[in-house]
Amino acid sequence: DTVDANLELGLPVDSREYGIGAQMLVDLGITDTRLITNNPAKYGGLEGFGLNIIERVKLPPSVNPENINYLRTKRERMGHLLDGLDD
Repeated sequence: DTVDANLELGLPVDSREYGIGAQMLVDLGITDTRLITNNPAKYGGLEGFGLNIIERVKLPPSVNPENINYLRTKRERMGHLLDGLDD
């Protein structure tokens, strides 16, 4: 799965960075935001730049046979808040 592949390559589980975008929002005077995400780990990273997350908006996954295992990995190994995967 994605987690094992990244770790095997010596990479972080998720190496994306959101700091530049968060800093741009703060520089534009935007401090309160609704965050569209299923990944609770994004909260701390964005709040650390001065953004106040006032609401998490769910992003319902589009589940199909090709992505079901990937979505389950995100939920089970990365802590994503995903509903509708019908275990």
